[in-house]
Amino acid sequence: MCLSVPAKVLEVRGDRAVVTSRGWTREVDASHVDALVGGYLLVQGGVAMMAIDAREAEEILAAWDEVEAAGDA
Repeated sequence: MCLSVPAKVLEVRGDRAVVTSRGWTREVDASHVDALVGGYLLVQGGVAMMAIDAREAEEILAAWDEVEAAGDA
């Protein structure tokens, strides 16, 4: 099963974006989304699936924290 993770955009390099989330930073394929520095992308398997707003990103990241705290991650 693949899970999507919100990631903050640090840099845009053409069709690629450097993003960070939950302690990692990596370059992802952003060719199918409007990646903006400071914005958030929903990333799955190294591909940005969609842009999301900061509120939604924070809610999803909080849910990830809850899952990890419960020991289910």
